[in-house]
Amino acid sequence: MTMALGKYSRADGRKPSSCCSTVSVVVFVAFCLVGVWMLMSSVVPVQNQDLPSQETINKVKRQVLADTNSKQFEDTSGDLPEDATNDDGGAGDSRNSEIQNIEEHETSNTPEENQEEVALKEQSEVETESQNDSEKSAEENSEDGQMKESENDGDEDKNGNSNSEAGETNENEQSESEKRSDKSESDTEQDEKKLEREENDDEKKLEREENDDESKQRNKAISLTEEKLEQNQDSEQNDGENTNDSQEKSEASIDNFSAGAQSELLKETNTQNDAWSTQATESQNEKELLQTSISKSLNGHTWKICNVTAGPDYIPCLDNWQAIKKLPSRSHYQHRERHCPDEGPTCLVSLPEGYKSPVKWPASRDKIWYNNVPNTKLAVVKGHQNWVKVSGEYLIFPGGGTQFKNGALHYIDFIQKSLPNIAWGKRSRVILDVGCGVASFGGFLFERDVLAMSFAPKDEHEAQVQFALERGIPAISAVMGTKRLPFPSAVFDVVHCARCRVPWHLEGGKLLLELDRLLRPGGYFVWSATPVYQKLPEDVGIWKAMTELTKSMCWDLVVIRKDKLNDVAAAFYRKPTSNDCYNNRRKQEPPLCSDSDDPDAAWNVPLEPCIHKVPEDASKRGSNWPAQWPSRLEKPPYWLKSQRGVYGKAAPEDFTADYKHWKNVVSESYLNGLGINWSSVRNIMDMRAVYGGFAAALKDLKVWIMNVVPIDNPDTLPIIFERGLTGMYHDWCESFSTYPRTYDLLHADHLFADLKKRCNLVAVMAEVDRILRPEGKLIVRDNAETINELESIVKSLKWDVQLIFSKDKEGLLCVQKTFWRPAESETLASAIA
Repeated sequence: MTMALGKYSRADGRKPSSCCSTVSVVVFVAFCLVGVWMLMSSVVPVQNQDLPSQETINKVKRQVLADTNSKQFEDTSGDLPEDATNDDGGAGDSRNSEIQNIEEHETSNTPEENQEEVALKEQSEVETESQNDSEKSAEENSEDGQMKESENDGDEDKNGNSNSEAGETNENEQSESEKRSDKSESDTEQDEKKLEREENDDEKKLEREENDDESKQRNKAISLTEEKLEQNQDSEQNDGENTNDSQEKSEASIDNFSAGAQSELLKETNTQNDAWSTQATESQNEKELLQTSISKSLNGHTWKICNVTAGPDYIPCLDNWQAIKKLPSRSHYQHRERHCPDEGPTCLVSLPEGYKSPVKWPASRDKIWYNNVPNTKLAVVKGHQNWVKVSGEYLIFPGGGTQFKNGALHYIDFIQKSLPNIAWGKRSRVILDVGCGVASFGGFLFERDVLAMSFAPKDEHEAQVQFALERGIPAISAVMGTKRLPFPSAVFDVVHCARCRVPWHLEGGKLLLELDRLLRPGGYFVWSATPVYQKLPEDVGIWKAMTELTKSMCWDLVVIRKDKLNDVAAAFYRKPTSNDCYNNRRKQEPPLCSDSDDPDAAWNVPLEPCIHKVPEDASKRGSNWPAQWPSRLEKPPYWLKSQRGVYGKAAPEDFTADYKHWKNVVSESYLNGLGINWSSVRNIMDMRAVYGGFAAALKDLKVWIMNVVPIDNPDTLPIIFERGLTGMYHDWCESFSTYPRTYDLLHADHLFADLKKRCNLVAVMAEVDRILRPEGKLIVRDNAETINELESIVKSLKWDVQLIFSKDKEGLLCVQKTFWRPAESETLASAIA
């Protein structure tokens, strides 16, 4: 560049030969004039007899490039990564080497020849780019040709005087210049053809990459994590673990890849997207078309919005109006029980207008977005009891309830003082709250290290359970009607009812006997209701009937205490720990259940008015109280001795290995490697919980986990409760008893592969979409074939695939639900009231 500037300054500052006194200077000036003439006559159009400035050349280059980029893939060094622009054999190297050779040639030539060479080089660049442009657009080529022709005509007129001064002495040099120009043009044409071939190859390559994009991501995931996996396999062998065990095979294949490997994988994905931003932009429409194609090819299914009476609050098994209308009676709340449609819906539930990402815990316990649960009836009916109030764009929960208008924490402490042996958060860890309202009692029990499972009927009070779930408090829609609740026997440390409006004393105490089935031997029933402390005739009659019933059930009335602040009282009953009272009753009413009656059978089992015996064998579950919290979380239950575990080992060893397995997976992968913002996660469901190891590994986070044991899996739910966790039975071919948009994260470990053998996988994923919140995460661990199927389905739902990994026929998929909803709707006849 310095040499070029020198040439331009000398040419601009030349003086008449009369000012020189020596012949040598005259000769030198003559040569300079010859060079100027050659430059003006055969290279570039010049105005005012000055050499072209670098600014003029750059302007020409920018104009040509701008025209090219408007028609073609933007293959500029500013948009592509360095390794792409410097590819072996690429046009970039060819052009750079040509410029480098010219510069080397300049250092060995005279100034006049250097000036000529540079001019030729610049002409070659302009012509090359002009020819590229002409290949892209015939119309632009015609326009450029007309412009060049007119400019050359003008050059001949302006340069006539200069040509006559130079004479005929430069004809040979002009001929040599034309030969060089011809050679340069020939080389340029070859370079252009080569560049064209490479661009065509690049386009084909990009097309192949587009068609095989997800396969490459999986291969990259394998290459990035294979070394980490092998190291973990070696580590497991050194620890003496049995690598032939099916569970540890899963660990060796995909479980134990480290957080570092996960981070590297995520970084690789992000880097690809950033580096090829122009490709991503140009391919966006194609990707949308591809997703539409996947949706249509999904067994011919296209997603539509469910047109139902319940709208955005649709629960398929609780809003089946076809079945509800056919019920012969509703006297036992049959219309609030589950009545699932013959086929699971395959449409998507709509979002409430103005729906927002939920308020984070713990702030959500006190307020939620009004638009997320736009129901105000409960605020009118129960506002005076401090259940809920409307305040601007929020619904506010002061923490009150029917029996604790002055706040749940005072009421919780009142219970503790009334019965110190209840020992919140130590002896009493898992409780059942019947008729929970908006679940403020359960919400504040978290501060005492107590986990409450709250339930109430759907719409008995408008959206009460939905309020609880939106607040981040465990709850389900259920009713004490004609069937057993979906829990095993003898698992709850405490059962609580505060004005829960359940007629315990009627029909031989059938409903209270269901609580007896669920209550752990030695556990407490806390009843805070008007019959305990009011003297109205109806209350007196109920109290008398309850006294007779509880005595016949051998429940011990421990104490009755009055809460002076709230002007209420509570009665505390204790379930017996032996069968002595049952055997010594004068009248066997209620009767003992038959030996063939399994107390743990709970899925769609009708209620029976009978009492199950208490296990007295010290090796049986329920004969001893669990260890205090939190030590009960990590210790195998005392009654796990002879059974064969789910993974093939003896049950205690299986339990310990499962807990170790999930602690490793959670700490090394889930917490750091999946890109999950755990501060935004509150409500979690483990769709196939086995021993509850996943939930146990999350103990230190401010989350709660609904541990689901599918009805066709080994019955491990009692173990989960014994650990101080909570859960329920469920059949995933049916909808779950919860409102839409309940959970922030769903976890499914080897669930879908078995599920698709007997269920419609599209309907199952529609249910997953229903209960998962927008921006919520789904983590699936399953065989590679099932992972591929699920990947296609979630893409058709327009969810974001954040990670997909497979090795040794095992896979991991992490996806995020979006706010997308389809435009078309589908009317469900079963859900129209």
